[in-house]
Amino acid sequence: MVHITTGAVGLILFWIPTIGKKGSPTHRKFGMLFSRLMMVTASMAIGMASTTLLAPLDTHPKQVALNWPQSRIEGIFGWMMLYLAILTIQLVWHGVVTIRNKKHHLANRHWGNVALNVFTIFAALVCAYRGWLIDEGLMMAFSIVGVASGLTNLWFIYTDEPRRIAYQLEHVKAIVGSGISVYTAFMAFGFVRLSPGQALNPRMWAIPLVVGLVIIIYHQARIRIAFMRHRQGSASATA
Repeated sequence: MVHITTGAVGLILFWIPTIGKKGSPTHRKFGMLFSRLMMVTASMAIGMASTTLLAPLDTHPKQVALNWPQSRIEGIFGWMMLYLAILTIQLVWHGVVTIRNKKHHLANRHWGNVALNVFTIFAALVCAYRGWLIDEGLMMAFSIVGVASGLTNLWFIYTDEPRRIAYQLEHVKAIVGSGISVYTAFMAFGFVRLSPGQALNPRMWAIPLVVGLVIIIYHQARIRIAFMRHRQGSASATA
C-alpha cells in the first residue's frame, strides 16, 4: 500500500517540475518531493522483488492460477522489478547530485556514487541474463537502458571539466529517466493484474519510454539553445 501510494503521488507530482518554470521555487520544491517519493517507492520495490525471489509461488498466487511458470514469475516480478527499482534509485540520485555538485565536480566521484552506477550496470546485465534464460525479450531489451544510463553517468563523472550546461543536461536526463522507469513499472505490473494478456505487450512498455524520450530531447534542446543565445549575447557585448 505504501509502495502504491508514494508511487502514484510521485508520478502525479512529476509533471509539476517537468512542465513548470525551471529553477523556480516551485520547481525545486516539487522536484525534491518527487525525488524523495521515488526513493521510498523504489526501496519498497526492492523489498517486494526480494520477497518474490524468496517465495515466488506464495507471493503471486494469481499468476500461479494463470499457469505462469515459476521461472517467469521470478523473472518479471523478481529480477526485473529489482533491476527497475535499482535503476530508479540511480537515476534519481544522479539527477539530484549533478545539480548539487555543479560547483564541485570532483564530489561526483565519491565512491558511493560511482558504486551505484556500477551496480546498476550489473543489475541490468543480470536482468538481461535472466531474461535470456526464460526467453523473455522484454527483460533483455530494457536492460539496455540500465547499461546505457550507468555508462553515460560514469562518462560524465570522470570528465575532467564538463561544460557548464552539462550539469543541467544530466539533471534532465536522470530525473525524467526516473519518471520513465517508474511509469514503466506501474503500467507493466499494473496491467499484469488488470489485463494479464496485455501485461507483457511491448507496446504498453514502450509508451512511457517514448513519451519520456520526447520530454528529454525537448528540454535538452531548450537548454542548448538558451546557452548558445547567452554565449552569442556575451560575445556581442564584448565585441
